[in-house]
This record gives sequence, C-alpha cells and structure tokens, in this order.
Amino acid sequence: MIPGLIGESEMVVKEEDLVSRLGNIDVDVLSTPSLIQLLETAAIQAIQEYLPSDQLTLGTQVKIRHLSPTPLGMKVTAHALLKEVDKNRLSFVVDAYDETDKVAEGEHERVLVSKERFLQKVNRKKRKGEKSESKG
Repeated sequence: MIPGLIGESEMVVKEEDLVSRLGNIDVDVLSTPSLIQLLETAAIQAIQEYLPSDQLTLGTQVKIRHLSPTPLGMKVTAHALLKEVDKNRLSFVVDAYDETDKVAEGEHERVLVSKERFLQKVNRKKRKGEKSESKG
C-alpha cells in the first residue's frame, strides 16, 4: 500500500445513530461513536482493493474532533487519506461533512495483520472465556 490512497463513506443519520440512544443527552443528533464508525469505514474503503486476501486491518487508534452536530435524517460523508505506511501501521487523515458543515477532522490508525493469526487469537480467547464461565 502506498500513501495517497483515498476512501469515502456516506450515511444518513438514523435513529440508531443518535446520541440520545446513548442516554447522554435528549437531542437527536449524530453520536460520536457512529461518526467514528463512518470514518473507519472510509479508511477501510481507501485500502480495501489493495489488501491481500490473507490479511486484514484492525483499528488501533482514533483521534478526532467532533466539530458540529448533525441532525436526524441528514447525510454525512467521511473521507480518509492514507498519509503514511510504516511496516504494518497505516496512518490516515480523516474528515467528515454533513450537508452544511464540516463535522469532524482528525487521524486514524490501523494495523495490517495476518487473518489466520488474528482468528487463532480470537478463538484462544473465546475458549479461555468459556472455561472461565464453566468454573463459575
């Protein structure tokens, strides 16, 4: 993968995306977790066609500023630019705009890992959890 790859992702703010669903405030605007998911999706879109079939990427860091509220029903578009590749670490510059304003800006980091090794780790942890449940 080379720096300069660009990805984009869009969404229309739905009920399940609202901050009011988190119990934080009783306002129907896009929640920060839903915005982060959109930004991560844009980063994945940037590299998807260059990703070897035996590998996957995992999000490891998100540093964003949520700048402006986006109401229910409004469209949001996120962009990701692959800024740097350092071994298996991929650094992105991300931003998002709704129909009237810039709503987010920041950075996102993903790591490139072996799909097989990752799934083995997940399965080991799952088996360990199942053993803990059966003891308790």
